[in-house]
Amino acid sequence: MAERLSLPKSKINVLLLENVHKSAVELFKRNGYSSIRTVNEALDGDALKKALKDVHILGIRSRTKLTKEMLAAAEKLMTVGAFCIGTNQIDTKCAKKMGIPVFNAPYSNTRSVAELVLAEIIMLFRGVPQRSWGAHEGAWDKSVKGAREIRGKVLGIVGYGHIGTQLSVIAEAMGMQVRFYDIIEKLAIGNAQACRSFDNLLATADVISLHVPETPETKNMITAAKLAKMKKGAFLINAARGNVVEIPALVDALKSGHIAGAALDVFPKEPSGADEKFKSPLQGMRNVILTPHIGGSTEEAQANIGAEVAEKLVKYSDNGSTIGAVNFVEVALPQQSDTTRFMHIHRDVPGVMAKISEVFSRRKINIAGQYLRTDGEIGYVVTDVLGRVEVGMGIRKELAVIEGTVRTRFLYEAPKG
Repeated sequence: MAERLSLPKSKINVLLLENVHKSAVELFKRNGYSSIRTVNEALDGDALKKALKDVHILGIRSRTKLTKEMLAAAEKLMTVGAFCIGTNQIDTKCAKKMGIPVFNAPYSNTRSVAELVLAEIIMLFRGVPQRSWGAHEGAWDKSVKGAREIRGKVLGIVGYGHIGTQLSVIAEAMGMQVRFYDIIEKLAIGNAQACRSFDNLLATADVISLHVPETPETKNMITAAKLAKMKKGAFLINAARGNVVEIPALVDALKSGHIAGAALDVFPKEPSGADEKFKSPLQGMRNVILTPHIGGSTEEAQANIGAEVAEKLVKYSDNGSTIGAVNFVEVALPQQSDTTRFMHIHRDVPGVMAKISEVFSRRKINIAGQYLRTDGEIGYVVTDVLGRVEVGMGIRKELAVIEGTVRTRFLYEAPKG
């Protein structure tokens, strides 16, 4: 292991907001980081600016808004971890221009979301929401009317990614027939079958479950016209993104009886915290299950997310690896035992690599390896040089003044001997 680092780990300040799971803290500590501050709530405004002042590594969840203004206030910030799936709360483009990779955990809560959706499918087919509501009011409805098994029913999955495929597997194990539609051709798992069109899926499924990302194409993809193409008496589940479904159109379809029931975990406008009241036109509808964006909110999922994102942040801090970054070129880097490592982030303009190499060749330093990726905006190069190179040689300072440089960093020095 290298003897000298760019910054002793005890001096690298880690800030974790929004009650990030303790698994993240434990992973940082196991890897030698000791300056870790945790805050249970989100921060904003001047409080966030003040907190960011000396932070090198920042971890947030979905409620902290990391805007251009906030990023500018974080003068020492090296990297950001979003301990969740989405990164809409972060100005990732601005972070990229500042040379700050952003990491997230896109798949760690897959099982949790799939299990919630399956539970909602069962409850909708059994009429549990209405019967539960009635029981709370003193009713005792033991009628079999509207109560059906899911075995043999057709589940239509829109978006056959990690969550969609996980749902497909467990739903099929429960005896459901699975059909799916995705804009990208996907290999079916088990006995699932791809539908030739979105409309064909809507027309054949007894229950539709949405698992698509937030894009211009998916915004309001479930309209009144699409709801009308669903089978009469079918159910709709949205555990994807709040703006995928036109809520007024869904309300009308539920009131008319064309849609028999629905379950929603995400909404176009969600409260920023527990102290803000949730409002939706769907409230009060007895055949609708409403949950407060808890698809991935299980202890297991949060523990997995904490460990996954923290590991990515540690790898970037320790050796410069950017695998898993959402806004940055991805470079997988080996941990070398006999080299000194420098990293350089720059605007993607011609001539930078030649100038970087010149800095070392002028000092007669042998380059053991260089790892470069560019994307038209940003270039990221990591240079390993043979042996122990004295930091005091002014290499980093010279790298920093190369035209187009965004930031540079000395990562570690080879051990003595």
